[in-house]
Amino acid sequence: MPVIAPLDADSFVVATCFLGDVAAFALGDGSVKFLGGHVDHLSVYKDGLLSAVPAQDGRALITGGMDGKVYQVTAEGEATLLAERSRKWIDLLATGPQGAVAFASGRTAWVRLQDGSEKEFQLPRAVGGLAFAPKGMRLVTSRYDGVTLWWVNAQGDPQELFWKGAHGDVCYSPDGKYLVTAMQENALHGWRLSDSQDMRMSGYPAKTKSMSWSAKGKYLATSGAQAAILWPFSGKSGPMGQQPLELGVRSDSMVCHVCCHPKEDMLVVGYEDGMIMAVRFEDNAEVLLRRPGGGPVSAMAWDAKGMRLAFGTQEGQAGLITIGE
Repeated sequence: MPVIAPLDADSFVVATCFLGDVAAFALGDGSVKFLGGHVDHLSVYKDGLLSAVPAQDGRALITGGMDGKVYQVTAEGEATLLAERSRKWIDLLATGPQGAVAFASGRTAWVRLQDGSEKEFQLPRAVGGLAFAPKGMRLVTSRYDGVTLWWVNAQGDPQELFWKGAHGDVCYSPDGKYLVTAMQENALHGWRLSDSQDMRMSGYPAKTKSMSWSAKGKYLATSGAQAAILWPFSGKSGPMGQQPLELGVRSDSMVCHVCCHPKEDMLVVGYEDGMIMAVRFEDNAEVLLRRPGGGPVSAMAWDAKGMRLAFGTQEGQAGLITIGE
């Protein structure tokens, strides 16, 4: 049976991740709380924390705040200032190879390299999302009417991919062959990078606010419906001409967060009523991990072994769910 170790977060859980064996919870009140380490709590921002993502090496949490500051937070309770933009809100972050950190505000995106130097990228419209390619120092910025791809350490014009409408969160497929954005309308849009072929994924009753790739990159799991919608990316044309999987279907609550297992073909599904369910791809077998309560699920993350799940909700409930040893 799953075992829950609760954490009283007392604030909106913006993001969660594992720093080694320590679970970190980035909170809207500007603090980071920890479970499993020597430090329990660290105050980082006075005015509020807006965004947080783990570093690619898993050793730190990168955070952005309402005061324009970007910090690197470790499980030992140390916060190191990486960058500052006065009078800016840093609500978009991405982490890349070799310690690179991308952040954005308005029409400008920056990449801070490991040596402390920065590169600046100007866009004609506001940045909607950021992501690094799986290999190489390439950054994608989503915007109104498409995305722009930049080589961080090279000169030359960026690559532009167009599709009319407002594009928000953006992600690469693990193999680097596809780009997918969550649009302002209830749809996803994708591009096959080999030839810029468009891919349209629609039919959602609500906006997609959470995306997660399966362990082998075969499926992209998404929120925005009364089930987790998993689009197949195993063929040459991605999801085009294929039907998605619908897992964890419920009639009384919408899916608001999804998180694929790091090793197995399964995922956890978080709902607007606070319930969390584990679902297996092949047979839709379900295991209840958390009963409803505490507001919509806002964050989930697996540890590297796939045995523990950290979670948090919009109303400040959080904890660790252990499913095996």
